[in-house]
Amino acid sequence: MQESLLERESALEQSPDLLVEEIPGGRWRILRISSGLAKAAGLGLEQARGRSLDGLFPEAVPPLAEMARRALEESSVRAALRLSGDRKIPPLELLARFEGLGEGYRSRVAFFFRLARPAAAPRTFAGMIGSSPAMLAVFERISLYAASDASVVITGETGSGKELVARALHDLSARSAGPYVALNCSAVSEELLESELFGHEKGAFTGAVRSHRGRFERADRGSLFLDELGDMPLRTQAKLLRVLETGRVERVGAEQELRVDVRILCATHVALEQAVARGGFRADLYHRLAVLRIHLPPLRRRLEDIPLLVEHFLEEFSRKYGRRIERLTPEAMALLQSYLWPGNVRELRNLLERIFVETRTEVVGARAFSDWIRERREFAGEGYRQQQGAALIPPYPVVSGLLSAPDSGGLAARAGKPRKLDEAIVRDAYRCAQGNLSEAARLLGVHRATLYRWLERQGLSREELE
Repeated sequence: MQESLLERESALEQSPDLLVEEIPGGRWRILRISSGLAKAAGLGLEQARGRSLDGLFPEAVPPLAEMARRALEESSVRAALRLSGDRKIPPLELLARFEGLGEGYRSRVAFFFRLARPAAAPRTFAGMIGSSPAMLAVFERISLYAASDASVVITGETGSGKELVARALHDLSARSAGPYVALNCSAVSEELLESELFGHEKGAFTGAVRSHRGRFERADRGSLFLDELGDMPLRTQAKLLRVLETGRVERVGAEQELRVDVRILCATHVALEQAVARGGFRADLYHRLAVLRIHLPPLRRRLEDIPLLVEHFLEEFSRKYGRRIERLTPEAMALLQSYLWPGNVRELRNLLERIFVETRTEVVGARAFSDWIRERREFAGEGYRQQQGAALIPPYPVVSGLLSAPDSGGLAARAGKPRKLDEAIVRDAYRCAQGNLSEAARLLGVHRATLYRWLERQGLSREELE
C-alpha cells in the first residue's frame, strides 16, 4: 500500500488498491487486493482474496461495505476513512468507484486509498459532542439521512441523546424552516395520546371545552419526533399507520380529514423487532417506520469522548452558576472512564452538576466522587437482587479497593495503567466488561495479547471466567 498511497498523483489514473464483487445476500467478496493493503490488514495476498469485505477492516468508519453500496447508487463516492482499535494506520482518504458488471453479471466496485491530510477530528456536530469513531459514524449517517424525507428510527439506551439526533436530522434537512414537534409516547396516558397526536374537536369527550390541534397538525411541513415509540398502545398504532399511509389526519370527534405533510422521526430504547415478536407492536407499522435507522452507541463504548463531554459540561455549569471549575485531575478523569455509565451522557451530566454544586475548588480530584461511588455500588447490589441478573446499575469496573483511597491508588484511578494480574482481579474485570476480553484488558491496563497469554498460562478459559 505504501507506493499507492504516497507516489500516486491521482487515484483515478492507477490500479485500485481493492476490487470487490457483489455476491448474493447483499455481501461483497474480495477479488483483488494490493500487497500493501493486505499487509496493513494483517493478511497474506492469498488469504485476503475471496474473503468477505466485512472482514477486511471491520472497525472502519464508514464501513467499507456501506461505501460499496453507495458507489452502486452514485457511481463514485469519497469519504474520510478512520480505523479504530489497535491498528497503527493514519487517517485515509477513500474513493469507491463503480466498475460495472463482472462475470455472472455481478456488480464490481474498486477502492482507492490515499493518506489524508492531517486534520483534527470534529469535536461537535449539531449540538452533539464526540470525536470517537463510533460517534463519527453517527455524525456521517445523520448528514446522509438529513437530505431524505424517509422516516428514521433512532435506537439507543436511555440518556444516550436520541432526541439530539432527531433535532439534528430536522435542522440539517430541507424542512428546517418548518416546525419541529416532539411527543413522548410514554408520558401521556392512553386516553389522551390520540388527542395529543391527532387533535380533537370541542365537545368530542368530557372535558373537551375547546378544539385542540394535535401534534401532526402542528408539525405540518416540518418534523414530528415520537419518543419511546415502543410504548404506544396498539389501538393508537393502528390510527398512526393510517395517517402515515394516507397523509391525512382526523381529529377526535371531527367529520372530515386534514391533509398534513410531516416527516416522522422516532426513538425507542427497546428493540422494536422483539416487540413485534411479542405482539406488542404492529409489524406493518414497524416496516412503515423503519426505513432508515441510526443507533447511538452507549457511553461505555466511547469512553474516549468523556474528556470532551466533561469540558463541555464544566463550561455549561460555569455559565449557569457564575463561577468556574477549570478541570478534573487525571485521577478523577480516569475514575469516570472506568465506570460503565448505565445512564449514559445524561448520567454524566447530572453527576458533574452535583460535583459542581458540592465543590468549591477550581480543580476537582477523585476524592470528590467518593459519596457517588459508594451510592453506585450500593445501588448496583440492590439492582442485581431485585432484577435477578438484569441489573439496574452495572457493577463499577474493578471494584476491589475502589473506595479505600480514591485519590491515592484506587483501581479506578489507575485504570489504563499496567498492573499485576491475579485471578480475582481478572475475573472482576471480565465480568465488568460483560465478557469482552479486549475491554477487560483495557480496564486492567494491559494489552489484550498480554491478557490472552496470562489466561493460557493459568489454564483459564472464557467459560471458567464466567
